[in-house]
Amino acid sequence: MASPLKSLIYDDDRYQISFKLFLERSSEHQCMRDFIHNSLPDILASVGNRRSQLNVIGVGSGEGSYDLEMLSQLCQKHPGVLVDNEVVEPSSQRLSNYKVMVAQKPDLEHITFTWNKMTNITKKADFIHMLHMLYYVKDPGLNKYLKSVVSSSLPFFLGESGWGKLHGHLRSHLCNKEINQCATTADIKNLLDTRGVPYQSYELQAHVDITECFTEGDQTGELLLDFLTEVLDFSRTASPELRQGVLRVLFNNNLGVIVLDALS
Repeated sequence: MASPLKSLIYDDDRYQISFKLFLERSSEHQCMRDFIHNSLPDILASVGNRRSQLNVIGVGSGEGSYDLEMLSQLCQKHPGVLVDNEVVEPSSQRLSNYKVMVAQKPDLEHITFTWNKMTNITKKADFIHMLHMLYYVKDPGLNKYLKSVVSSSLPFFLGESGWGKLHGHLRSHLCNKEINQCATTADIKNLLDTRGVPYQSYELQAHVDITECFTEGDQTGELLLDFLTEVLDFSRTASPELRQGVLRVLFNNNLGVIVLDALS
């Protein structure tokens, strides 16, 4: 029997509203920014082997706030180098917002931007970063792409919200079979360990206020649960048992970060 749960990605308007609400109640973005400014620069120093142009791919770039901060750090480590930045974002609205942000920034003269909604990447790059995007990669595209990444000579930066662990605990109940919504940092580590690929792993302390999620019928709580579970109208379509199981797991919102070292 088909599951009554429908993925949130099929309602982009509700996704954008719930995502904005999540950001207002989570320290996730600040934690990630701290990592980008304090830890990532040393990683970026080894990118490119002193070439005059660097190729960067951002997968699931959203509205570009993380991208631009990482690009800024990259340019500081490699002053004067030209950067070809490939932006991949499935949401038309968020891609449009990214373009507006770029148009308003005056210090991007060394960076060219290529915009697209594709999720099938074949282009080679010096640096690839993916934040949350693993929830939207079709299977078997996920394994194929990750295997191509770990077989290449480039640093790779992957960040996953702590609520990704929710999908690990309740994988069989929340996953959409058409879209691989259940790939977590643990899955990636298993793949890397199996292939003997060296990587660095970080856990960043973060929190999210989920108080409203415990109040039945609260609109804010329902939107937060939609975003955290990636299920459209989760409170109305999930069984009471599944809802209680989700609420028990939601307390841990630490971020997992994996950085693949450039292979020799």
